[in-house]
Amino acid sequence: MNDSQAPQGRLDARYRAFLETIATLRPKLHRYCAHMTGSTFDGEDVVQDALFDAYRHLESYDESRPIGPWLFRIAHNRCIDFLRRREVRAQAEDAAAEPAVIAAIDPPGHALGRAVEHLVQRLPPKERACVLLKDVFDYSIDEIADLVDSTPGGVKAALHRGREKLNAQPPRAAAHPAPAMREEEERLLRLYVERFNQRDWDGLRTLITADATLRVADWFDGPLRESPYFTRYASLPVPMLATLTDVDGQPAIVLRPETEDAAPRAVVRIVIDGGRIAHITDYSHCPWMLEAASHVSPIRVSA
Repeated sequence: MNDSQAPQGRLDARYRAFLETIATLRPKLHRYCAHMTGSTFDGEDVVQDALFDAYRHLESYDESRPIGPWLFRIAHNRCIDFLRRREVRAQAEDAAAEPAVIAAIDPPGHALGRAVEHLVQRLPPKERACVLLKDVFDYSIDEIADLVDSTPGGVKAALHRGREKLNAQPPRAAAHPAPAMREEEERLLRLYVERFNQRDWDGLRTLITADATLRVADWFDGPLRESPYFTRYASLPVPMLATLTDVDGQPAIVLRPETEDAAPRAVVRIVIDGGRIAHITDYSHCPWMLEAASHVSPIRVSA
């Protein structure tokens, strides 16, 4: 969480209770934010920040109205902030890379489903939001105007422009280039996987900086040293196996139970700084992350 008032350490019971009350909305919020940001990982991080922001402002929520649109508006605003920051970074680096393609929701019989899946990332943020909210999430024009802070006329215009652009570019097959990793990054990630699978927790800790931070979605956000993170994995009745994996073009560690034909259960992202692990984000409590990914495959050893 980027907010200066975000919790440090174990998240309190009231916040987790709030998350339980909106649990059915979480996958839907994630799909929207993943489409808006162009990344299943960035989308979930934006949702996490948006939900904590909503929790801090519950006193402003009108309980006579459905909570879904209120949360969508907060998440939408967080997405716009994210895209603006990314644009500033891209301009500063003078490197505008094409966003990754993320699997879209494709409701049965929906005419624009496949076009949205492959092309929505090319639309400007407002058009992208209006197309997603109308043609994928089925919000009304008035509801969308409220969510994106516009007028019904402005939404109709953005929706028309977005649909025209989508119709002008037929869907193409999604490409999945291998994640770009520096040699040192790949070496460290493979060492992490090897030592995790060997239950060499002390050896694994030597790969991590003393001031490393940890985020376990919905449960913990703070210094890794203050969390029983590896102890919990060590005490599982059925051990987990780690695999270095390409998840929608990004390197990640996917965990599955050490039983035959067990399906993946969790995904973990690792940030490396100065040749050591500086941050771990564990999405064990977000099963929709892997379900929403369009491409998940082990990363083979580099030649």
